[in-house]
Order: sequence, then C-alpha cells, then structure tokens
Amino acid sequence: MGQVEATTERIIAADPEEVFDTLADYSGTRAKLLPEQYSEYEVREGGDGEGTLVHWKLQATSKRVRDCLLEVTEPSSGQLVEKDRNSTMVNTWTVTPAGEGRAKVVVSTTWTGATGIGGFFERAFAPKGLARIHDAFLERLAAEVEKGDGAAAAG
Repeated sequence: MGQVEATTERIIAADPEEVFDTLADYSGTRAKLLPEQYSEYEVREGGDGEGTLVHWKLQATSKRVRDCLLEVTEPSSGQLVEKDRNSTMVNTWTVTPAGEGRAKVVVSTTWTGATGIGGFFERAFAPKGLARIHDAFLERLAAEVEKGDGAAAAG
C-alpha cells in the first residue's frame, strides 16, 4: 500500500481572507461550488471552518463512489484540513497571498492506496481524475469570489 496524492492549485484574483472565508463556509457557499461529482452534501455539525462535520458522496469514476464524513480543522492560518472518518482520505486546502488582491489556493488530497494491480491503476489514474474534479471546484470558487466588489465579505 502506498500513499496516493492529488494536488491542484489556482491563483484567484481576490483577497486571500475572502477566499479562505468562502472555502470555510460549509453551511452556505461551499455546497453551491461543488461540481456534479458530489452528491448528498450535508453539514452535520458546525458549518464554518474548524469543528465542522460535513458529509458528501464523491463519484470519482462511473464505478467508484466514496461515502465521505469529514471532520474539519484549521491547524494553521489559511489552512483547512478535512479528514474522512470513513477512510484514510485527507483534503488539505491552503490559501496564501499571491500579490496584491490575489490568493493562491492549493488543494491536496492524500489517501492510502490499494495494493497489487488495482493499486497500480489507482496511483496512475486517480490523481488525474481527482485533479480534474478539484480544478472544476477551484474554477467555481474563483468565479464566486472574483465577481464580487467585496459584497460577499460584508456578510
């Protein structure tokens, strides 16, 4: 069994704090940013960053659906970590300044992969597929925070 990792990043033309707050808004904005591979989204506890417990199903391929129950922590400034109670999967979201009025968002997902030939294919193809899903999410995140004139931050 080996560690599998998928990492995607994007520069977003918005204030890093606003980008982070939007990411951490599990009870509001987060659900509408999720691409079609996500279903059954439900906030079970909290809803704003640290202390949130959120559920979703992620259909990574036509045959592979992950039932995720994620605990959210904020181990450091600008970082959200989602640990799945149902597997070894961990999503780490990091938002850092990238120049005036710009934010760099990096999402990295890791999990313990399968062994044997299944594990080989998982390590070869799963990161690319997950990167596409993350990229779609980051595109929606950018559209959400870049459209604003700061109105979203006022809430």
